[in-house]
Amino acid sequence: MAIYCIGDIQGCDSALGRLLDSIGFSPSRDTVYLLGDLVNRGPESAAVLRRCAAHGDALRALLGNHDLHLLAAAHGARKPSKRDTLHHVLDAPDRDALLQWLRHQPLARQHEHAGETLLMVHAGVLPQWTAQDALALADEVHAVLKGPDLPDFLHQMYGNRPDRWSSALEGTERLRVIVNAFTRLRFCSPEGVMDFESTESAASAPAGLVPWFEAPGRRTANTVMAFGHWSTLGWLNRPHLLGLDTGCVWGGCLSAVRFGSTLAQRELIQVHCEQAQAPGN
Repeated sequence: MAIYCIGDIQGCDSALGRLLDSIGFSPSRDTVYLLGDLVNRGPESAAVLRRCAAHGDALRALLGNHDLHLLAAAHGARKPSKRDTLHHVLDAPDRDALLQWLRHQPLARQHEHAGETLLMVHAGVLPQWTAQDALALADEVHAVLKGPDLPDFLHQMYGNRPDRWSSALEGTERLRVIVNAFTRLRFCSPEGVMDFESTESAASAPAGLVPWFEAPGRRTANTVMAFGHWSTLGWLNRPHLLGLDTGCVWGGCLSAVRFGSTLAQRELIQVHCEQAQAPGN
């Protein structure tokens, strides 16, 4: 049995199929975690979702900002932009089944491996959160996504405020902060105030900001974490940190990490992707 993490797919199902072939993926033997942004911008979003649903617990997904954008568009809470390719799902004959599967995926996952915990999110976590805090807060949003209040929540989900965590937050504001951290975060202040404007690489942090994973005192610093979302960051491999968005949809690579007998034993496997869109257009 092998454990893998795969970065942002963004509707590039052909690349995903080639990557699964490259790693010799066996649904009866292996577990693959998909780090969010399964859909959008690429040409085969519906096929990605069908593949995931067909493999059941062998392909374990979590939600990214583009996946939530699809749910919002499906419920009239957000209009697709010119760059979106959400129609591949929204016009599909099995649209309802695909959206039903998607809304049941969480914002964070963990995996216990050789006595260590691997915490997986799409974008990041705030410095005040422990790993257990992150999972519990993700569960709060997950309950709403699965429940009858989903349409109302999606109409209130978007916004940049509040831009910091407080345990006193309630209702929609609390859920919005949680969603923004898990699915949009790149930079924050040393105190954990989130920035949503900057998409530069970690080495080009704007004044007063740091990459979320370099915030001083981050309470998940000793937890092994894997994330995607940040294509300008690219492949990042540190003892307690793995960044796996390597720009598949932009003509980069789709990347997987295979873990060995411990989380420190890692092998990077990549397939090159055809460019579906050009950055910045």
